[in-house]
Amino acid sequence: MTNPLRIGLAGLGTVGGGVVALLDANAELIARRAGRGIVVSAVSARDRNRGRGVDLSRFAWVDDATELAGRDDVDVVVELIGGSDGPALTLARATLGRAKALVTANKAMLAHHGLELGDLAEANGAALKYEAAVAGGIPVIKGLREGAAANGITRVYGILNGTCNYILTRMEAEGLSFGAVLADAQAQGYAEADPSFDIDGIDAAHKLSILSGLAFASRIDFAGVAAEGVRAVDSADIDHAATLGYRIKLVGLASAADGKLFQRVHPCLVPLAHPLAHVEGALNAVVVEGDFAGRLFFSGPGAGAGPTASAVVADLIDIARGPAQPAFGMPVAALTQFETADQASHAGRFYLRLTVADRPGVLAALTAHLRDSGVSIESLIQRGHGGSGGVFVVMVTHHVVERQVRAALDRMTASDDLLAPPMMMHILDF
Repeated sequence: MTNPLRIGLAGLGTVGGGVVALLDANAELIARRAGRGIVVSAVSARDRNRGRGVDLSRFAWVDDATELAGRDDVDVVVELIGGSDGPALTLARATLGRAKALVTANKAMLAHHGLELGDLAEANGAALKYEAAVAGGIPVIKGLREGAAANGITRVYGILNGTCNYILTRMEAEGLSFGAVLADAQAQGYAEADPSFDIDGIDAAHKLSILSGLAFASRIDFAGVAAEGVRAVDSADIDHAATLGYRIKLVGLASAADGKLFQRVHPCLVPLAHPLAHVEGALNAVVVEGDFAGRLFFSGPGAGAGPTASAVVADLIDIARGPAQPAFGMPVAALTQFETADQASHAGRFYLRLTVADRPGVLAALTAHLRDSGVSIESLIQRGHGGSGGVFVVMVTHHVVERQVRAALDRMTASDDLLAPPMMMHILDF
């Protein structure tokens, strides 16, 4: 009988406990699909005494997670510690350096150190797997690396952060302010006590850099991702978007052309006819556009014990089945080094929300600023009060280069016509 694949599990939080529970519950099915059993040999976490809902007494316990890499009874290390550096990175280096396979859900570590770890894995003939690092239980990494491997990818984009999607969904459904929904999300455990990583777009930017690396066979470039979160989205923006036939979503978007890689995370107005507009709550979704496959749409739970554990164990099954493949679809040395695209050169239509002084002539002055910057207006709404004694003016531009819109907003801001900083959002037109 083939020997089982033996696992060293580092990190026993929600996902780590889910991995143990899944391996127990589906042991026979997993063994048939993998061609051999998959068993946990040893575990490591900061607190031995914390209740986790699974029996850990049958496993060897080590206090220093790095020791898992050197154990004779461990074939694969599963890293669920988190963090771009520190113990997680030390463990990853030690594991791959000993020619042992590594499975990780750590998008931050991959965004910052993925190329180094990929090189190390190749040099030692070890597998590096990370399906759980992006979009939880959605098999988008495998879909890009294998299912769409024959395609030239033109764009990859989607909703990559469940916390932000949950907040925006509730703001729309219940008419609540951003602050009120965030506070409630924290109380229910949907958002961290310090939610900056999520609501400022950093978490989504980590994931986008990994997706774009796979999509365009490029070197991961997290530093080249422009990230803007959802703090500035007002309930009035939600209402205005609905009036115009859109929903607001935090979208990560990447495209490559002419040797340049464009990567951005930002709130967008998504047309109601687009499938992303109907991804609600804490769900994630990724759209991949291939030159032969067309539009591929992946959607499902982006986090949680069950979905993320499912992705981790799927990677373990792949490792049990056979030899290692390049982590990023091809050897690291073969990946393209793109230049970072100029964000201001991006062209499209834009939503502008302006809080203006309620006096004659203001609208004419604002449109003059747009005209002088070469920006034409497709539609305009003036509605209600914008606070501070002003009113909201909402505009949608025709197709234009972003640099021109920003120049117009700079002119407006320098005048005394605006009573608050303007809000600009892209409109998803594809």
